[in-house]
Amino acid sequence: MEYLHIDPERKLSVIDKNIYGNFSEHLGHCIYEGVYVGEDSDIPNVNGIRTDVVEALKALKLPVLRWPGGCFADEYHWKDGIGPKEERAKIVNTHWGGVTEDNSFGTHEFFELCRQVGCEPYVCGNVGSGTVREMSEWVEYMNCDSVSPMADLRRKNGHDEAFGVKYFGVGNESWGCGGMMTPEYYADEYRRYQTFCRRYGENRLFKIASGANSGDLHWTEVLMQKATRCMDGLSLHYYTVPYDWQKRGQATVFDKDSWYETLKKTLRMDSLLSEHEAIMDRYDPDKKVALVVDEWGTWYDVEPGTNPGFLYQQNTIRDALVAGINLNIFNQHSDRVRMANIAQLANVLQAVVLTEGPKLVLTPTYHVFKMYAGHQDATLLPSSVSTGCVGTEEAQVPKLHQSASLAADGSVTLTICNLSADDAEDVLVDCGGRAIASFSGEIVTGAMDAYNTFDAPENVVPQEFKDGVLKDGKLCISLPGPSVVALTLKLA
Repeated sequence: MEYLHIDPERKLSVIDKNIYGNFSEHLGHCIYEGVYVGEDSDIPNVNGIRTDVVEALKALKLPVLRWPGGCFADEYHWKDGIGPKEERAKIVNTHWGGVTEDNSFGTHEFFELCRQVGCEPYVCGNVGSGTVREMSEWVEYMNCDSVSPMADLRRKNGHDEAFGVKYFGVGNESWGCGGMMTPEYYADEYRRYQTFCRRYGENRLFKIASGANSGDLHWTEVLMQKATRCMDGLSLHYYTVPYDWQKRGQATVFDKDSWYETLKKTLRMDSLLSEHEAIMDRYDPDKKVALVVDEWGTWYDVEPGTNPGFLYQQNTIRDALVAGINLNIFNQHSDRVRMANIAQLANVLQAVVLTEGPKLVLTPTYHVFKMYAGHQDATLLPSSVSTGCVGTEEAQVPKLHQSASLAADGSVTLTICNLSADDAEDVLVDCGGRAIASFSGEIVTGAMDAYNTFDAPENVVPQEFKDGVLKDGKLCISLPGPSVVALTLKLA
């Protein structure tokens, strides 16, 4: 039996709800068919936004949504996506599949999506191919409530009040698809561009600089050295790719070697955060600048027969474990990590929903996000688990992975992942001097390659967790392998 200890008396950082954010890009069928079908569609919609997707995201308590990219952001010119739809520019989406982008989903439609869902918008501006003036005018268009050229243009396009965007990214992946810049060059460009992203009224922008690719610590060093005083957040991108980019493998056909290699790669997130945070702490010891992991998730080969540029992949129990592990890691780093955005919302990479015509599937990843919602804006508690390792000779991972938090009502949310592809683990949960009076929870489990389809959308769904016994103020639970469990503990 393993031993899991929680200290409910020692309160750490607040787990920002924005850690549970998502990312939507003009890529494949994420926007079109995924969230937007147009007002004339037979698929139920409100102002062109799919009703079923909105309801799913509301149930998820989605806090923040990033748009329009991604790589697409640095070729997106926002004025192409406003005004009468029949007059909007049609362009080629050169990053993703070479398809025609008709710009029928633009600024107004994005804010309408966020309004319906009830989430905060996070807009990413164009540094790679755009101008300072273009970015400055977009901020004015979205946020100015007084008389100004861009505010008047917004009113002409049917929206009298300012949209009031708070989170604004100044470029995306500027080291790669966003311009192939050096960190020194981008730091200077960031300082210049952000200067003209003005504050309007009481709405102060939370400005996020384009941060490092995975382990590029030099990029973080330069940005913190040259731009700390003029940024609120610094991004980090890290994708879980089994083996390497040339050997990603399929999303649903894999063996145990691939299972453990994937989990080993996703656990790398923990050390990556620590490495980047150590640099940030030297320049910003008060942790005023947030680390924003605004792209993360699994990246496999596309599903056979689909457009390689659309990045469509299925989503199994393996992805549920990846989601649970990463969310636990973000919780544990919540003193610095204050936003994260999984890639992506619909039909792309590690999506939370898949759509096909009028059909909607909730993925295993969706269910994990919903199960973890109790952590949003709760207070992180110290927790530890005595656990051995499991895996292959090449890829050893801990059997168990956890995080715990304290809610405003005094209850404790405990989330635990059993990383074993086969074996159950018995765990004794102890809350120190506080007795556990009762518990409730949910579990997602199944074969490691189980997934939901449009014909069988409930192959993988949460079940009530019942495999626990209270004795002497402690909780003994049995966790099947593999599984993700979320428990609410009421303390005496």
